[in-house]
Amino acid sequence: MEEGKIEIHTENIFPIIKKAVYSDHEIFLRELVSNSVDAISKRRMASVSGDCSDADKDQIAISIDRERKTITISDNGIGMTSEEVKRYINQVAFSSAEEFLQKYSKNEDNIIGHFGLGFYSSFMVAKKVELVSLSAIDKSKAVKWSCDGTPNFTLEETDKEEIGTEVVLHIMEDETEYLEPTRIKTLIKKYCDFMPVEILLEGEMINKMTAPWRKSPKEMKDQDYIDLYRYLYPYQGDPLLWVHLKTDYPYTLQGILFFPRTTGRADWESGEINLYCNQVFVSDSIKEVVPRYLLPLRGVIDSPDIPLNVSRSALQTDRRVRSIGGFVAKKVSDKIKSIKDSEPEFYAEAWETIGPFIKIGIMEDEKFAEQISEYVLFGTTSSDKEDVTLISKNGKSYTTLSGYLDRIKEGNEKKVIYCTDEISQRNAISLWKEQGIEVLKAETVIDAQYIPWLETKNNDVKFERVDSGLSGELTEDKSELADKDGETESEKIKTLVKDALSDEKITVQVQALRGEEAPPAMILLPEQMRRINDMGALIEQRLPGLPEHHVLLINQNHSLVKGLMKLHSGGVLVGTGESSPTTSISRDIAIHLYDMAKLSVGGLEPEELAGFQNRSAQLMGQLVDKAQ
Repeated sequence: MEEGKIEIHTENIFPIIKKAVYSDHEIFLRELVSNSVDAISKRRMASVSGDCSDADKDQIAISIDRERKTITISDNGIGMTSEEVKRYINQVAFSSAEEFLQKYSKNEDNIIGHFGLGFYSSFMVAKKVELVSLSAIDKSKAVKWSCDGTPNFTLEETDKEEIGTEVVLHIMEDETEYLEPTRIKTLIKKYCDFMPVEILLEGEMINKMTAPWRKSPKEMKDQDYIDLYRYLYPYQGDPLLWVHLKTDYPYTLQGILFFPRTTGRADWESGEINLYCNQVFVSDSIKEVVPRYLLPLRGVIDSPDIPLNVSRSALQTDRRVRSIGGFVAKKVSDKIKSIKDSEPEFYAEAWETIGPFIKIGIMEDEKFAEQISEYVLFGTTSSDKEDVTLISKNGKSYTTLSGYLDRIKEGNEKKVIYCTDEISQRNAISLWKEQGIEVLKAETVIDAQYIPWLETKNNDVKFERVDSGLSGELTEDKSELADKDGETESEKIKTLVKDALSDEKITVQVQALRGEEAPPAMILLPEQMRRINDMGALIEQRLPGLPEHHVLLINQNHSLVKGLMKLHSGGVLVGTGESSPTTSISRDIAIHLYDMAKLSVGGLEPEELAGFQNRSAQLMGQLVDKAQ
């Protein structure tokens, strides 16, 4: 058996940097500018301690020479001596920031760089890199370091009048896109826009510098938040509301999150929130930090304590990250509760936008549910202006579930009557309203999951959709006399309709409905059967259609149904296996009743609509002809 030690040579590091560590070439500019900001911060901190002089004005300058095919990034930071260049540049992956912070530890959040490989990202786009630096330490001599992308380098004394460092990149032939000023401006705006140092390109300042999220909420006005949103998300209108995040313990975090005014396309996979580390843009995919239900929010989270991999391009999930996610969710819930309590009308107006986020969060996050489930709103048919538990806005009324349960009449205790579509369920809604029964509106897609969740958390509460069945309050008990053949009126109606439809999957019921607006016929969908159908549609990402098995309810109180039975009873057989025209018309009317009931709930497919129109025209013609 042979034992030994694996040797790692410096020749291996450059292919790793180019192909593995930094997969996106444009990152080089972020890393070099970040290093410059670090150097400026170091000089400022060292000058406070009296170890060196301070600069008149902190500044980073970028210049492009198209003829020489070079990009130069210059700063007036602390600079480096020859020994520091050997230590911090030649010893790859050694982070100068950590050693520096051991000496100047008070303001460590001002130091961006934690990764010694950042400087070497420049070799992704440059065939040769030159570094010229003059240290702020008194009587230092300027040095020039040069490397062509191999482990070989040169280090020599040179002339440089001003303190600081400049990095000159000799751009590769296939990376000349970075010699375009517009490309550099775009990258600075993306990665370095909010860095706290002026960044100049050919003498023009190209970054905003000020990061509003690092200010105290007391310093911010509403317009400041709106301006930030417009800047980050141009052409997206104004935000609906925002949450200012700020904490120093047990981690440092600042940020501003926005609820967009219109949901539009929501990104539930990666998110639309930008992650910054000390004002340096890191990623726009932060699903490891923010709970999934908050990903469609927009804005900024800035924290030096979120663990990143060596290239800052990916998050490393740990307990702190989960804790940060919980903090963000808590701040969002606090904001929503404060709006509900202080601005109930605005809260009701905003609910249609924020409702889906909140309901998904409640179902996915038990702590979030504890904080905010009592603040979930539903639209309601109740319009009692004297009821303080109702919120009215734009002609609509809103209530909480607990408010609805408090108003339930005796006999309906703990049964919630709700609708999912005011248009298609209009007939059924009218029946309940005429009897003075309040109907909740659960009209968002997510309610198909949220209502069953509510039932699991409230075992004594039962939800029934308006068209799932009819209680005794909506029907009349009518005593009927049987004819000489032993059939009652309702039995005759049932037989006529069943024979006309000839479909065993349709259950026909006949009842006398209360109310002047009660329709002649309506489709009923038993609650559990419909829920199974709706859930299948949701899984298959399609609209829920009318289930094959359903109930057709015929209202024997309606004048059309009464007229139909008179017409049918007047039919006379004219031959074996034949019926009179009157009997034929009555069958057509029965089918027409079913078609109208299907049409009212959106149960007619597009291809069925043409047949319905043709049958209606023919039926009208027959009736007109019979009336002459």
